[in-house]
Amino acid sequence: MSADELKHRATAEVDRLAPTLVALSRDLHAHPELMFEEVHAHRALTDVIEAEGLNVERHAHGLDTAFRADAGDTGPIVAVCCEYDALEEIGHACGHNVIAAAGLGAGLAAAAIAVAAGGRIRLLGTPAEEGGNGKGLMFTDGAFADVDAALMVHPGDRDFDRMTTLAVSIVDVTYLGHASHAAAAPWLGRNALDAAVNAYNAVSTLRQQLAPDQRVHGGFESVPTRSNVIPERVSMRWVCRGATMTSMRSVLSRMIACLKGGGEAAGCEVDLGKPREGSQVLDNDPLVGCYVANAAVDGRTHVAPGPATGHVFGSTDMGIISRNIPSIHPVIGLAPEGVALHERAFAAAAGSTDGDRAVIDGAKAMARTVVDIWLDAELRSTAWEQLRTDNAADPMS
Repeated sequence: MSADELKHRATAEVDRLAPTLVALSRDLHAHPELMFEEVHAHRALTDVIEAEGLNVERHAHGLDTAFRADAGDTGPIVAVCCEYDALEEIGHACGHNVIAAAGLGAGLAAAAIAVAAGGRIRLLGTPAEEGGNGKGLMFTDGAFADVDAALMVHPGDRDFDRMTTLAVSIVDVTYLGHASHAAAAPWLGRNALDAAVNAYNAVSTLRQQLAPDQRVHGGFESVPTRSNVIPERVSMRWVCRGATMTSMRSVLSRMIACLKGGGEAAGCEVDLGKPREGSQVLDNDPLVGCYVANAAVDGRTHVAPGPATGHVFGSTDMGIISRNIPSIHPVIGLAPEGVALHERAFAAAAGSTDGDRAVIDGAKAMARTVVDIWLDAELRSTAWEQLRTDNAADPMS
């Protein structure tokens, strides 16, 4: 069977599944769940997979809300990733309901033709993208073993061939002081809140000297609630980012100096956690070109992010996957231009008819791309060579 015939069959499968996929996306949108707590989404997605006749492993790879379903007997393995966690207070303002439904559609469509194509598909439910490193944990547990390529799409305000992803490091810090009465004997205290505020102000000053690709931001995890007690314990979480690992790490060392200095200035102990690093996505150019061509069939015209076209910025646990397996992370437009991720307006768009269209278009483009990867040995070879080149240019370690 030719590539065109297989793509036609995959497209027809997505059309058949379209009502189910749209209903699923809307259902997830109406039931947002935080990372590692995606019980409703896990059940809804795995129920659809089971109803389509595939064996699905629930609670896979050591994570209660992860899943895995494999189809096909022999040949190259392509993994399609589904994300489905939401954000505190603002729900699906990152559009993970669309990611989940589009990934499910692509995986099920590919499963229907896997034997005829001589390929294998691995459909992975990857929880906790919003800060939990779900994909990294699953990778360590072998979820991506023997995979030849990994695919997913992420919603945005335009069709970009890739997201402008940033390498990231997350640092938890706790300031430990000494409690005392704020009026009767303040001189006996060591104020942990002062330490945290010192650190916050120091990092804010640091921002003036950051390069355009660098970011640093933080928040309070625990704060005092009594005004008449010198606070003895305050916790914060800080995040720094850069376009490359090298750029991010140059900010990280300076940010840590600010965090330590804030505590020392207040006479407090500084309990600094080990930085948790994540890579930028190494979007694989051969596979990106393949996806863009397959998306054009449905009228999607992708552009590269840049000064003239704009960007969709973010960090993602897909970065570590892309370091080890040729991967793509394109952006599929569903929101009005200028509406950014993590805005309430973006959450509304993710549950709109434009969000529904993104589910179907994304599923079709990925399913067709799976066919190309299965059938084209040269494409796979070129993709792996590109990965080696990209890793050498900005190593993880």
